[in-house]
Amino acid sequence: MTPNSLRQAIENRIASLTGRNLGGVDYTEPKGDPGLFGPETVAWKVHGEFTPMMCGGISALLLQMLHPLALAGVWDHSNFRKDMIGRLRRTSQFIAVTTFGARDDAERILERVRRVHDGVHGVTRDGRPYAANDPELLVWVHVAEMSRFLAAHRRYRNPHLSLADQDRYFAETARVAEALGATNVPKSRAAIDAYLEDQRRYLVCDARTRDVIAVLLDALPPNPVVRPVGKLFMRAGVDLLPTWAATLLSLEMSTPERHAVRSGVRTLAPVVRWAVRNGSYRRAMERMQAKEQAQT
Repeated sequence: MTPNSLRQAIENRIASLTGRNLGGVDYTEPKGDPGLFGPETVAWKVHGEFTPMMCGGISALLLQMLHPLALAGVWDHSNFRKDMIGRLRRTSQFIAVTTFGARDDAERILERVRRVHDGVHGVTRDGRPYAANDPELLVWVHVAEMSRFLAAHRRYRNPHLSLADQDRYFAETARVAEALGATNVPKSRAAIDAYLEDQRRYLVCDARTRDVIAVLLDALPPNPVVRPVGKLFMRAGVDLLPTWAATLLSLEMSTPERHAVRSGVRTLAPVVRWAVRNGSYRRAMERMQAKEQAQT
């Protein structure tokens, strides 16, 4: 196998794990459209790295399921048992389009998600009403995602990211949560940490939580070549959980296992970065560079 064919094979396997193949978005058009963020933002830098984003996304889903109202929405309104990989792909596509898509594409997918949320509501087993468009629940889902994405970026891409840039990241990405209907979104590292600490009193791990988590952690790609990578990402997602969350989920890891997982991801990440030539980040950069070239 030539280097180019190997590179293409790896990229194709990665594309199968993400929402890129869902289609419907041309990240290279229209030229010069910065979308909701633009290339100078921290959001572009953090969300542009596939390996940390995949590990962080898995960790976010694990964390989200500790909230009884978020869990109820998944339990009652999704086919998670049959399509957990599909859920991961759709989440990946949403992050890619809202971050790197042109403004019209970002607004379109936001409207689509708002419509889906309108139909997700019900009552928990203990009688509490829930709704996916509840502003407070939207904050929980958002914070779980962004906090784990940033944790993964700092562990596997830039451990020296300044506190000022971390604050910028949370302030930037809050606009997506707000566009979905969230209110009082925390917009700094300190506010995010305080929010997570405050939410701990509401979090629960019961039989249904463990059922969903088991399905998620077993949702490995069917391709035998890709499965070991998927398993590594799953373990990295567990490793990225706050210590208290891993304990609540009974997913504690030994120190040697943590070291092995981190070493494996750090070895894999440069290979993935080399292989991915047509990801949403790079195509969005082409969109912005095309405008600059036309002006010179």
